[in-house]
Amino acid sequence: MKFEETEVWGFEHALRGMRNPLESWNKSDSHYRDIDEPEDEEKIIINGDYYAIGKNDLELAQRLIKAGDPHRKFLRQIFVSVDITAPIYWWKEFDTYKVGTVANSTSTMHKLASTPITKGCFEMDDYSDVRFEEDDDAYGILNEQWDRTIYNCELLRQKYNETKDKCYWKELIRLLPESWLQTRTVTMNYENILNMITYRQNHKLIEWSESFINWTKSLPYAEELLFIK
Repeated sequence: MKFEETEVWGFEHALRGMRNPLESWNKSDSHYRDIDEPEDEEKIIINGDYYAIGKNDLELAQRLIKAGDPHRKFLRQIFVSVDITAPIYWWKEFDTYKVGTVANSTSTMHKLASTPITKGCFEMDDYSDVRFEEDDDAYGILNEQWDRTIYNCELLRQKYNETKDKCYWKELIRLLPESWLQTRTVTMNYENILNMITYRQNHKLIEWSESFINWTKSLPYAEELLFIK
């Protein structure tokens, strides 16, 4: 599972709007800083400049987050775009959070038959961590099943390319395991991500509890806004 091409934007207007209800803009202390100044604060790069959230703004933001969904609307105006490569079984759970998100995916409809099908096409990150006793028949069955599945998928792909008969392509779609890796360019916001962290950080799938959570921790001000106690 991979997270690539991450972009984050919207802090400036989100924090400005955060103060609209009480018209407390004069208390805002977030600011641009010269790129050569000492890095004693966490900063976000906006159009080549550093943007740092001030103490006053951060305190207000954290109070609103702790107050609950109706009060932390500013998080919905901090946007994230990222290319995620994940298995189908992960994407099915991600779609639970698709309110306010947009995703463009690579297409099994158009491109499934264009390249050879190998183990690298499937989610195998923790495959070597599967634990069996050395004499456990399940270990041999697991390896044999993977080899057979990949062989059959590749055979159907080749037959479709040779004949252009859609029956081979249809059977390939049916047989394709849910561990098939698909890349989507996703746009979402900090509110979406906060909800995912809340409900998925202890998930039994390491794609959630490790891969996704580790990526979210790399986002600007993640500790202060997304992992706030």
